[in-house]
Amino acid sequence: MSEEQTIDVAELGEKIVRVIKTIYDPEIPVDIYELGLIYDVMVNEDYDVKVLMTLTTPNCPVAETLPKEVEDKVKTINGIKDCEVEITFEPAWTKDLMSDEAKLELGML
Repeated sequence: MSEEQTIDVAELGEKIVRVIKTIYDPEIPVDIYELGLIYDVMVNEDYDVKVLMTLTTPNCPVAETLPKEVEDKVKTINGIKDCEVEITFEPAWTKDLMSDEAKLELGML
């Protein structure tokens, strides 16, 4: 079995989350993971990643660039073959999706 075939999917998931946590919404000083914009991260047996995410609003000024930034950064992880980002507005994003860390950072706790 080659090294590529022995990649730990849970470990890969953690690496993906760590990379996503380096991406910030330009209007809010909190990373997009803590903001609750990432709904799901899926990795298939071919190490293709699909990220299901939302934006704070459908008219978000970074609607064009933020998903591309997520794709590009996830693709830099060793072992990942491809990354697709799907934007959804179901369910709509609300402040309730933010982590306590994000709420604290924004003075909401």
